[in-house]
Amino acid sequence: MLQSSDNSLNQKSGFPASNPNSYNPAKNVTAPVDQATIGRTLVIKGEISGSEALYVDGRIEGKITMPESRVTIGRNGKVDASIQAREVVVMGKVTGNIECSDRVDIRAEGSVHGDISTTRISVEDGASLKGGIQVRSDGKAQNQSQSKQEQPKAMAATASA
Repeated sequence: MLQSSDNSLNQKSGFPASNPNSYNPAKNVTAPVDQATIGRTLVIKGEISGSEALYVDGRIEGKITMPESRVTIGRNGKVDASIQAREVVVMGKVTGNIECSDRVDIRAEGSVHGDISTTRISVEDGASLKGGIQVRSDGKAQNQSQSKQEQPKAMAATASA
């Protein structure tokens, strides 16, 4: 039987060898990425809320509330719900309003039918978007000369491939 050099040194110095069947998990320096996944065959009707990232490749009908997280709608995902999140990435189909505190990213194969309210938005060529878009200032980059009573302007957009 082969032994590691550590075990052979321990035996020579009078220390007992460690149990070869013991489990010593590796310690991570960074926290693992927490992400919930809704698979292709899953259908959820109701409200979903939480604080971890959500990847949807199935179907959701209702409401998604993840104010501090990222929601990704996969290529097979179909969401008939309002979405409130920090960041939303759409590669599938979304029917409903999206409210983001940071960014909405609609990829080339993605489709959104509803109003979007966000601070940043990206729509790739080939994406389908039908609804209103409201781009808010994030407060940090707000112009000092702008009056506090001035409301953000809404922009209506219809784009399709």
